[in-house]
Amino acid sequence: MLPLSQLIRSPLVDRSGEQLGRVEDVIVRLGGDGLPPVTGIKARIGGRELFVPTSRIADLERGAIRLSKDKLNLGRFERRPGEVLLREDVLHHRLIDVHNARLVTAREIELEQVDGRWRVLGILAQRRSPLHRLLAGARGDGSRREPEGGLISWDRLEPFVGHVPSSRLRIGSRRLARLHPAQIADLVEAASHDQGEEIIRAVGADHELEADIFEELDDEHQVEFVAERSDQEAATLLARMATDDAADLIAQLPQERRANVLALLPGPQRRHVQALLGYDPRTAGGLMSPEFVTVPSDGTVADAVAAVRGSDCPDEALGTILLVDGAGRLAGAVTALALLRAEPQTPLCELAAEEVQVVRPDAELPEIASLMSDYNLIALPVIDDDGRAVGVVTVDDVLELSLPRDWRLRHRASRD
Repeated sequence: MLPLSQLIRSPLVDRSGEQLGRVEDVIVRLGGDGLPPVTGIKARIGGRELFVPTSRIADLERGAIRLSKDKLNLGRFERRPGEVLLREDVLHHRLIDVHNARLVTAREIELEQVDGRWRVLGILAQRRSPLHRLLAGARGDGSRREPEGGLISWDRLEPFVGHVPSSRLRIGSRRLARLHPAQIADLVEAASHDQGEEIIRAVGADHELEADIFEELDDEHQVEFVAERSDQEAATLLARMATDDAADLIAQLPQERRANVLALLPGPQRRHVQALLGYDPRTAGGLMSPEFVTVPSDGTVADAVAAVRGSDCPDEALGTILLVDGAGRLAGAVTALALLRAEPQTPLCELAAEEVQVVRPDAELPEIASLMSDYNLIALPVIDDDGRAVGVVTVDDVLELSLPRDWRLRHRASRD
């Protein structure tokens, strides 16, 4: 292995050992399979920056690079499409450690020669900033003493290339897509604005994944990344989000945009969002999702299973199925787990609890959390004055409001 730092500014010598100039950078080409190959170096000779291809290099050694031929093309160095300069573009820049779903900084880049060809093996990472380490030392915090310099193989990394002038590359969307949307959202929040945009663009072809990521972003970052989209683009994104999450995001938009974006939503979703916007966001009405499954209370398990299979509701809303009477009033609730355990022809009334727990739209968070905790509920129906279900509050929404606003930042800091 050969560290990049031992090549940069080292002498460039001819076959006889006479110095011709010095090494400015090492050039690689990204985008292929396997470890990125070194294609050449950028050298400074007599005040000119030149490209020296690997075909003219005899040896890469610690402290010197030896040429195999004395003649060089003296044309000035110009980037070619797809070329990346390791010192300028990667060293001391942040990369995505896809395996651990975190951002790391390359404090060193290791090269390796395999079958006569030099390739990028990986980086030595610096995960915490110098200020973070200094503060940890000042606190006497000895809880995190793991070494920071472990080698991370390049096949686990995705570099940011938006800042590379000649790059036509994109972050590998297929590898990012293996992460949970919440993990990708964490990466976006930890990155700079431009890097966050690069991550979002990378997954943008998968519209459902993009919407899932926006649902996981905090309010500040949602507004930040929607601000650069047109009203139509924002509405297209919101149309793919869960209705309650879409309503939360629209409520965060500047007043002058809110009505325009709302008007561009599909009719049914627009009506649901408008209804949700009328509630205090920390009440059951503001927390609830208007998307849920109802089945006649005189139906069977088979009827309920068929209703779940045919539903477009978000997964978290399918854990509890609501039973309604002939007038549409809430008559009970059955969990999806109870359906799985019962025979298809079992009447739903035999599985429903004797008394279903409900709240009104104006119920506040402490009451909601207390009921869900006391009765071990994953979803709590919200009813109107006539006893009809108007929505369900799911446990994930309650947890999000119950935890400190900076809980994600604390969790990320504890991992780093």
